[in-house]
Amino acid sequence: MCGILGLLLANEDEFVNQLIFDGLTVLQHRGQDAAGIVTSQRGRLHLRKDNGLVKDVFQRHHMMELTGNVGLGHVRYPTAGSSSCAEAQPLYTNYPYGICVAHNGNLTNTVELAKELRQRNLRHVNTDSDSELLLNVFAEGLTDSTSNTPEPSQSGGQSMEMVDNIFRAVTQVMEKCKGGYAGMYLINGIGIVGFRDPNGIRPIVFGSRPAKKASSSTSSSLAVPATPKKMEKASGTLDYVMASESVAIDTLGFELVRDIKAGEAIFIDFHGNCHARQCHINNSFSPCIFEYVYFARPDSIMDGVSVYETRLLMGEKLAYKIMKNHPEHDIDVVIPIPDTSRTSALQAAYVLGRPFREGYIKNRYIARTFIMPGQATRKKSVRLKLNTIKSEFAGRNVLLVDDSVVRGTTAGEIVQMARDAGALKVYFASAAPAIRYPNIYGIDIPTRNELIAYERNEKEIAAKIGCDWIEYQDCHDLEEAVRSISDPERPLTTFDTSCFTGIYVTGEKIGDEYFGRLHQLRNDSAQESRRNGVAVPSSESEAPEETITSSGGDEGCESMHNDKRDVVTDAQKGCEAI
Repeated sequence: MCGILGLLLANEDEFVNQLIFDGLTVLQHRGQDAAGIVTSQRGRLHLRKDNGLVKDVFQRHHMMELTGNVGLGHVRYPTAGSSSCAEAQPLYTNYPYGICVAHNGNLTNTVELAKELRQRNLRHVNTDSDSELLLNVFAEGLTDSTSNTPEPSQSGGQSMEMVDNIFRAVTQVMEKCKGGYAGMYLINGIGIVGFRDPNGIRPIVFGSRPAKKASSSTSSSLAVPATPKKMEKASGTLDYVMASESVAIDTLGFELVRDIKAGEAIFIDFHGNCHARQCHINNSFSPCIFEYVYFARPDSIMDGVSVYETRLLMGEKLAYKIMKNHPEHDIDVVIPIPDTSRTSALQAAYVLGRPFREGYIKNRYIARTFIMPGQATRKKSVRLKLNTIKSEFAGRNVLLVDDSVVRGTTAGEIVQMARDAGALKVYFASAAPAIRYPNIYGIDIPTRNELIAYERNEKEIAAKIGCDWIEYQDCHDLEEAVRSISDPERPLTTFDTSCFTGIYVTGEKIGDEYFGRLHQLRNDSAQESRRNGVAVPSSESEAPEETITSSGGDEGCESMHNDKRDVVTDAQKGCEAI
């Protein structure tokens, strides 16, 4: 799972670097493995990316180099490929025009795409990242579309022929690339493109604001049009932003216009004109429901639905199920597992008629354990991340509420901490259904044998994590919690619930060859091998003739060509596009 952000400011003398930095900081919860920013200033691209948090990757001297009024940003947690900084985004290819990509999600037909790009299109694929495939498929499509097109316009906006070519290239991406994805392309000297997969699995939103006048720091009095269609002739009067979540748009002072639709692309040219087009028709709009459960911030709005309000309903429905299955329960207190479950736990306590208490205090300087690489790292980090307030547990029967239970590592440690603090009985409730299947659309929910609910019932799961009983949300109730809040004019009827049901909206079936490759690539031991520089081929037939491993502590990173200091320490090194 990743966070993406794209900005285009009407005033060429303004810089997007600080806005992108601030926006990525707001989206940091979506990935803490790596971060990157690319900007464009009058035809010159400036790139900085590396492993680490946003605040660590971008120092003052980096920000000074990231000049330009257009740019993309990315925070990454790797679910495909490796965690080398070579795969940090944005990624870049120089032909045609110079194109960069920032992508969130996962492609499921990477082997076929890579083979076609290498053998048919003679394109070199340098990494295992599916984002590089998205980049090259689009570049190839744009090359085909623009072979007889004049040079891009330098004034007044792009010709409709160029606009059509860009949308044709996006259409080709959607026809060829299978999976769940949302992304942005920066086409140097032409514009930025935001797009969403035909099923709308991964989220992306679009916003705008009146542009600041070149001669002053104040914005114009022009109102933001209600739809992209009304922005086609904006011509420098509006600034634009696209992001994974609306919270980034709010924080940066933009106005949320709407979500990009499933199978839709929005193109904003460098002159500030906005174009939207449906590039792929699909009747199965199925946004990922796990965004509402865990990934999204509660103050975000996705597809017209407040994440906070859905979590309130999740807690309410979970409480009713507990009362149905345990009518004589002896719960004394309801305690959330910080932070994501707090909203659901608060409402569950209200419905159950029991006090809500904070029993775990979180160290906010530890990354989210669910998206931390490696089982041993996750287990160790639980006690570093949380500490108990013993008075809330001593002599009480406690109900612990979490947003979900994936591997059970965190849940088992948390239950033991409650017992160590003096709890008489420990009950556990999950605001999400039991996760029994891997996620293949960009969330690091691993192969089945690493999931605690795989081939176990609730009683066995409770014994495994050490609680007295466990209750899971029903999948129907979870869907209804989101569906009931959606806009009647844009109702949400279906969702991607594959990690709960094993039904994949793009047609994959458990037992397919794809899941075998997925297990080889994404199990904990494989990820640990990659972190240690050992190549992990996805199958024997794909094993490379020559394995390239990193040497030294910089994992193949080179100092940026625009870093002009005489001495660059290892900690300050960045990555080239290749």
